[in-house]
Amino acid sequence: MKIFKNIFGRIWAFWALIVFVITMLILLIPFYLFSYYRKDPAKTRIFIALAKGWMNVFLTLAGCPLSVRGKENFKKGETYIVVCNHNALLDVPVSCPYIPGGNKTIAKIEMAKVPVFGLIYKTGSVLVDRKSDASRRESYNKMKEVLAMGLHMSIYPEGTRNKTTEPLKPFHDGAFKLAIETGKSIIPAVIFNSKKAMPPDKIFFLLPYRLRMDFLAPIEIRPNDTIQSLKEKAFVTMRDYFVANK
Repeated sequence: MKIFKNIFGRIWAFWALIVFVITMLILLIPFYLFSYYRKDPAKTRIFIALAKGWMNVFLTLAGCPLSVRGKENFKKGETYIVVCNHNALLDVPVSCPYIPGGNKTIAKIEMAKVPVFGLIYKTGSVLVDRKSDASRRESYNKMKEVLAMGLHMSIYPEGTRNKTTEPLKPFHDGAFKLAIETGKSIIPAVIFNSKKAMPPDKIFFLLPYRLRMDFLAPIEIRPNDTIQSLKEKAFVTMRDYFVANK
């Protein structure tokens, strides 16, 4: 049974890759027509709307349809820092297009070098070279600019994919420092089943699983909050919710 599952997972991953590439090439047409030559924040808002349509098609054909809960936690006219758990490569195309409103995510600069995909990737991202302290500082300032122009920032505070058996890896400080310095509330987002669809111990492997993303109530910034207190509050909130609802 296990050998058949392994074979199927790789065949299904190949199918999903074909679907991803074809739908991405189709997306390029409206992307160029409606958003490529615009400036932010309009450019990102249009791109996110197009990306949501793209992901609706891709995730359905890949056997991983997504349901989203808690969109009412986003108040109209407010800008948020959205912090998501990170278990698999699926998390980025799942999270950003379905965050209500225009948003950018912090992302590795290496992915921007991928032909064609890199062009799309850059539009929805603040790029960072993790090997460069200067790049880290520059990306942090760019995240402030994103929030200032009325877009949300989507951040994975675990830093990298969680390949452990724990619900979450320890959080880094960046998202919470950003919240303290900008006064923007944090919305925790919990993604379910992406690790089941793409197990961390397997390469080029995908299984069809229904995915779910829940946006939780905002964590507002108070005068006595610190980076550490915010980080602990977000971590406990997301961990407990994940355990209670998995």
